[in-house]
Amino acid sequence: MDPQSMRDDLRLFQSTLLQDGLKELLNENKLIDCILKVGDRSIPCHQLILSACSPYFRELYFSEDDKETDKMEVVLENLDPDVMEAIVNYMYSADIDINDDNVQGILAAANRFQIPSVFTVCVNYLQKQLSEKNCLGIYRLALMLNSSRLALASRNHIADRFETLAKEADFLELSPTELFAIIGADALNVEKEEVVFETLMRWIRKDKENRVKSLEEAFDCVRFRLLPEKYFKEKVEKDEILKADPEIVKKIKVIKEAFAGKLPEKKKSEDDGEEEEEKLLGYLNDNRRTGMYVKDMVLMINDTAAVAYDPQDNECSLAAMSEQIPRNHVSLVSKKNNLYVLGGLFVDEEDKEKPLQCYFYKFDSLAAEWMALPPMPSPRCLFALGECENVLFAVAGKDLQSDTSHDTVMCYDTEKMKWSETKKLPLNIHGHCVVSENGLVYCIGGKTDDNKATNKMFAYNHKKSEWKEVATMTTPRAMFGAVIHKGKIVVAGGVNDEGLIASCEAYDFGTNKWSPFTELPQERSSVNLVSCGEQLFTVGGFAMVENDNKECAPSEIIDIWQYEEDKKEWSGMIREMRYAAGASCVSMRLNAARMPKL
Repeated sequence: MDPQSMRDDLRLFQSTLLQDGLKELLNENKLIDCILKVGDRSIPCHQLILSACSPYFRELYFSEDDKETDKMEVVLENLDPDVMEAIVNYMYSADIDINDDNVQGILAAANRFQIPSVFTVCVNYLQKQLSEKNCLGIYRLALMLNSSRLALASRNHIADRFETLAKEADFLELSPTELFAIIGADALNVEKEEVVFETLMRWIRKDKENRVKSLEEAFDCVRFRLLPEKYFKEKVEKDEILKADPEIVKKIKVIKEAFAGKLPEKKKSEDDGEEEEEKLLGYLNDNRRTGMYVKDMVLMINDTAAVAYDPQDNECSLAAMSEQIPRNHVSLVSKKNNLYVLGGLFVDEEDKEKPLQCYFYKFDSLAAEWMALPPMPSPRCLFALGECENVLFAVAGKDLQSDTSHDTVMCYDTEKMKWSETKKLPLNIHGHCVVSENGLVYCIGGKTDDNKATNKMFAYNHKKSEWKEVATMTTPRAMFGAVIHKGKIVVAGGVNDEGLIASCEAYDFGTNKWSPFTELPQERSSVNLVSCGEQLFTVGGFAMVENDNKECAPSEIIDIWQYEEDKKEWSGMIREMRYAAGASCVSMRLNAARMPKL
């Protein structure tokens, strides 16, 4: 036998024997020489075990000259008895049950009794459990316990969700040190520096008498040169709290000079004989925050990956892998910039009663992950999604089992995370489009059960729970693209009783009328129409293409066209965008700095 293997086996046998023996002594109350008094509970144990596992107890049981002290009973204040029992049990068994209810108590106890293994396990647990609800509390706990890793992780979590968390009452309770570490960071996820300034002033006004003492340090955390000059003059220069501090007034004067192009001379430091310019820090810092790299992008989602296309820089970036997203799904980006993906149909062969499933996901752009939401209880295909306030609407569609069209409308409350059914559509249709504007949900076109394309459009008022027919399109169509672009509904391409079409039209909400819009360069169905950064794009779709047998058949096209407003024409941008294959496409604000380039 290999000598090393033999030594490893002996070490394992010995540690198991020792552990089992220690637990047996504790369980049978043998050789007990210490009682820990925690609240109304007495916990018997052995001084040797406590001293071996914890420097805290080692100092307690040994005097400065390393002589043992006679302390049979030890009273421990400010400690949960359950937490102390868990710690003692760990010392004897190397096993500890950590959960949401006890993790913070065990972390504090591990820190107090200097048990690094338990401390590390708790830190790892809390890092994985970080959420919007607990990150502020964990951040403060981490700083109090001097855990730099947990403090950094929780601070970054807060920085990522700054605009949401800054509105919470707990955020205004942060101490000066806690707050400045957050708002001074490059990693702050804000698109505008105005948010940082306004949050800071709200924090100061919460306890003005005490917090104005930290005003000068607080002032240095805001990057004033990133503010619009007009905003600076109206909001910063005229703020009464800032005007009352002479030192702040001096800094405001320096910032005004910086806006005029006059910056103070940068200090130079010599390092290894070379002169190196230092960056302007503090209130003159003009480095962009992480969140300031956010821009409108065309997001293409298929069953492999979600890829963001930046039309300005003509670059693609990987937003997330998406192997769990089925083909033929429907996607929607809400007014709050949340992406939802619903469907396509998934066949669960193990569920004999309900084999068809319509899965539902929400995209977390910060974590680049898909969060599973409750599936739609009425599986269907060829439906369309709309939204109003905090409610999503899955309108009509086709039932694959009965091969009939729906008129039902399923609605999902994004806050309550529940599905319900609302007012039915006046028509049974599939292959239609839905857009949302001005608090209304518009259902446009589609096919009826007799396979006839319709040109009808209905508007749904969720507050009144009623559908109302509005102006009809000039051309009946189904399987087309539709989007809100510059305050109008634009529809493009599709299919009707005559086959594929290239025609486009636009709807004016004010006049309740449709008017012609520049037609597509090619007859096409299932085209993705995307309004991104004031620009209009078509992505992909199906067209009739001649195959090798000289026969025309519908084939998927994966190109991108842009509508040129001044010329009133479509111009080709990309002949083949491979990420568009089988993809749904939406416009979404995404952070280019967070995504790897492809």
